[in-house]
Amino acid sequence: MSSNFNRFPRPLRRSDLFPILANLLPILGVAFWGWSPVEAFTVYALETLIIGIFTLLKMAVVIFHRPSDEWQAGEQAQKLGGIFFMVFFTVHFGMFAAIQTSIFSSVAGIAPPGAGPLHFFLHWYSYITVPIGYMLAAFVISHFANHFMPFMLNGEYRTIPMTKLMFQPYGRIIIQQFTVIIGSMLLMFNFGLGFMIVFVAIKLYFDLFINFDKMIDKSIAEAEKKNA
Repeated sequence: MSSNFNRFPRPLRRSDLFPILANLLPILGVAFWGWSPVEAFTVYALETLIIGIFTLLKMAVVIFHRPSDEWQAGEQAQKLGGIFFMVFFTVHFGMFAAIQTSIFSSVAGIAPPGAGPLHFFLHWYSYITVPIGYMLAAFVISHFANHFMPFMLNGEYRTIPMTKLMFQPYGRIIIQQFTVIIGSMLLMFNFGLGFMIVFVAIKLYFDLFINFDKMIDKSIAEAEKKNA
């Protein structure tokens, strides 16, 4: 797998300082300020929702400038309204996020007694403590500065295909889901801080050095070639 990822290197940018600081904050909080590792991993689970919300905001900006786009259905491409892409993404990504957060909350044991498996996903706001609030704010600022602002300032919204935009989050989310779920299991054995450091190192490596956009471009090009 690593050799495949190494085929898509990504150069560092100045704005990468924001995700570095945002990901270091939970480690500092747990190590020096008495924050709970469970709170930190709760934020990592909630980051999935932050990514989904920013993706929907990007899609809304694209729709404002380009109301419809091509949807590849089998061997045929058809023009569909941007709202279709937003609804499709909301349902598909929402299922992804619901599964991840449900597994995390069940394994970490943070849901109230008798709560259903979707309690964390549907009532995420009730889990926010003061430390979680600080960490969430850091991640919101990070995604705004490192992803949304360049998307706007570079004019990417004028040319990016809706299909590519819709699938942008999934590469990072798959890595994040795997490590968050493993981390929630290790929390039961008090491996919180040690695993957090490993988790953040892995997460930052994929966030900063792997060009997921190029991977998506290659997949889209191969699909279009196959259907041509």
